Amino acid sequence: MKLLRLCLLTVAAVTIMTNGSAQKYRAYLSTDYGTITLKLYDETPLHRDNFIKLCKEKFYDSTLFHRVIPQFMIQGGDTESRRASPGQALGSGSNGYRIPAEFNKHYIHKRGALAAARDNNPEKASSGCQFYIVDGKKFSEAELNTIQSRTGASYTEAQKKLYETLGGAPHLDGNYTVFGEVIDGMDIVDKIAAQPRNKMDRPDADQRILKLRVKKKFLFFWL
Repeated sequence: MKLLRLCLLTVAAVTIMTNGSAQKYRAYLSTDYGTITLKLYDETPLHRDNFIKLCKEKFYDSTLFHRVIPQFMIQGGDTESRRASPGQALGSGSNGYRIPAEFNKHYIHKRGALAAARDNNPEKASSGCQFYIVDGKKFSEAELNTIQSRTGASYTEAQKKLYETLGGAPHLDGNYTVFGEVIDGMDIVDKIAAQPRNKMDRPDADQRILKLRVKKKFLFFWL
């Protein structure tokens, strides 16, 4: 009976792994300060799959976090940043395409959120390569109520509590696609965000992405 039960569990596990319902993705972003570990959301498949594709192509290796603002965010992925000269204006580099917005009311700009940057296109489609990680600050209930009135956002009590205790950037909700979050290494995000910077918010000293890779996690093991 025990052997039969084990076989049934094994078959169930294989079935889950085959149809992908239990698949989770982790991205590992290496910096001079250590590694930031990111969880990618399955509910934003266009952004997830594009990010995975670029990581497999080693697209982000040696690019910069070209824009950093403490208590707000750090931004990277500019194609022109890899060989940028000191003081060069960055932020307009792209890989030539956009990704349709994938807004999800469950995924907000809490501290540690991974989101896609974009230009001012009316569809709010995302850059094909630029992304940011929210450093964020805490917001009071009154401040959140003001933001909700201005933007039309609607938060659950749990989401409000996150913004009040953990912090984030709620004014970005509904305007930029959140497709993942930091699960380890927020101290590294803080260090990068706090770097001295110029008037364009580019760090005085290059904050380089040494390597960015993604691994797939199945129910019981990593591949």
